[in-house]
Amino acid sequence: MAELKIAIVILNWNGKKLLEQFLPSVIEHSQKATIYVADNASTDDSVNFVKTAFPLIKIIQNTENGGYAKGYNDALKHMNADVFCLLNNDVEVTKNWLAPIIETFNTEVNTAIIQPKLLDFNKRDYFEYAGAAGGFIDKYGYPYCRGRIFNTIEKDNGQYNDTSEIFWASGACLFVRKHVFNELKGLDEAFFAHMEEIDLCWRAKNLGYSVKYIGNSTIYHVGGATLSNTNPKKTFLNFRNSLYALTKNAKGSVLLLILMRLVLDGIAAMKFLIELKPKHIFAILKAHVSFYTHLNQLLKQRKQKKNKVKYYKKTSIVVDYFVKNNDVFKS
Repeated sequence: MAELKIAIVILNWNGKKLLEQFLPSVIEHSQKATIYVADNASTDDSVNFVKTAFPLIKIIQNTENGGYAKGYNDALKHMNADVFCLLNNDVEVTKNWLAPIIETFNTEVNTAIIQPKLLDFNKRDYFEYAGAAGGFIDKYGYPYCRGRIFNTIEKDNGQYNDTSEIFWASGACLFVRKHVFNELKGLDEAFFAHMEEIDLCWRAKNLGYSVKYIGNSTIYHVGGATLSNTNPKKTFLNFRNSLYALTKNAKGSVLLLILMRLVLDGIAAMKFLIELKPKHIFAILKAHVSFYTHLNQLLKQRKQKKNKVKYYKKTSIVVDYFVKNNDVFKS
């Protein structure tokens, strides 16, 4: 069997300090891969820094900052590899992190997307918010993870040291076969940033591919280095893009799901009201306006697909967490 060609692609926007901090671990522990920095039209000195400090790293310079989705779509067109690793610039990798992932791709031809274990760089014995031990989704399109439900994050006690089928892999570190990425026509650029990885995985699963979590491959992620959880823009993107993914990919009557989301998102807005966060309330309203503006286009995209995948969770994670106080993952 020919050895898989792995391209590790680090998307960067004004992240010179992060590259200085985290690129050394990627270089040290990724000898079997080709490493790229895909720069999203940075205005800092990122590109010159990489050229000077890490001359063996390949650089791709995008002409504009099109966010995560367009940034990767533009950059990956230039690469010859069997598997792409989409890696954030605020990630520290560990010894032998690639080996179990490469082995899984070699032995499981239907596995299209893989995520390693994501731990918190700053609290190293806890899972990290962005992906933890693999992503799932409830019947109303709300994402959550093994090891992280809403803002409750579990300590890593080895409870997720397995290899497991998941619903979505974290965009902080997502491995995808090139031919599947091309078959899916890449990431949906309408998302700009946040949840486009969920949409990508959902579309892959609707085509019958498998998405896996590999628990014996570990990375440490800072999280929120580009856009923090307290930023209303992130609230806008999360709520809007969740509705985008749900409408495009969900099985069954999507209009009923949208109505339920209108109610549940209203409850979320009330929570922000209680917390005296008016900018986040406006962000949710803005997200719904943007979503309804694009609803016809999303429904056309939906008609072009065969939506085969039912949800992993038949109930509402919102109800389970906020009403039943279930804050630990249950399959």
